[in-house]
Amino acid sequence: MPFFLLRKRFYIFFGIALFFIFLYQMLGFRYSDSVMLHKLAQNPMGYEASIHYYDTLDRQIRYVEIGDDSKPMLLFIHGAPASVSFWLNYMTHPDLLSRFKIVAVDRPGYGGSGYGESEPSVKKQAKLVSRLLKMKQKIHDKIIVQGSSYGGTLAARLAMDYPQLIDGLILLSASVCPKEEKIYSITYPTSAVPLKWMIPKALRMANEEKLGHKAALDAMLPSWKNIVAPTIIMHGTDDSLIYPINASFAKEKITNAPRVELHWAEGRGHDLSWTRKDLILESLEKMLGWVTEIALEKPL
Repeated sequence: MPFFLLRKRFYIFFGIALFFIFLYQMLGFRYSDSVMLHKLAQNPMGYEASIHYYDTLDRQIRYVEIGDDSKPMLLFIHGAPASVSFWLNYMTHPDLLSRFKIVAVDRPGYGGSGYGESEPSVKKQAKLVSRLLKMKQKIHDKIIVQGSSYGGTLAARLAMDYPQLIDGLILLSASVCPKEEKIYSITYPTSAVPLKWMIPKALRMANEEKLGHKAALDAMLPSWKNIVAPTIIMHGTDDSLIYPINASFAKEKITNAPRVELHWAEGRGHDLSWTRKDLILESLEKMLGWVTEIALEKPL
């Protein structure tokens, strides 16, 4: 084989190797406990964050918390692929820390919750995370749950299966309507052996979730009536990943909650956590007002 072809082939393989090294190093979508604590320590309120693990069923779940236990609790649930680090900028935000004790949980298979061991059943994910809510309900009289993307799927399932544990629900670019999300053509080959073992674990988990998502969402269809927590839905009108119909679907299906609002982010895609932080902060403040008012209206 001519030398220039050997050299060209070498450069191609070298480039592919560098690409996968980048994926493995940069796309783990997670921080170690020590790095996460260091980053959270830079919050302007001077709070000391903590990281905890608990075992339930056959899994170990990691969660991070920061703030004052006397305040209402806000639980953040990330999408795929991601981890609690997705919410770092919100967990150190002074407006939120002044109002909430903030908790973020690694969904099963991500971050520190059995990294690389997928859990395609959203119902089981909800059962695993409900243990955290039950523990925290002993401390906090109000719990608001916000889920983003596939984290929104889990947040909705929690509100369906454990309505007594959730006082307020926020669905951010949430995937809730069967078949109404983009599946890239590369998802199929990279989900099969041997290619599945050549991509980072976080992406493999996301692939496995995505391919089982329709069945998980179909299974949720009879349970939307169980959501009784006030709900705010936010979605970008130009979301090409989790299509906007998901937001309209959720608004239509949540019929037994005392208050439901849908907020469209005009011209935005699946990036509201970065581009519409103002809308998210406003919605969290509104939700806190709602759950406070509803609590006062309840008979003693």
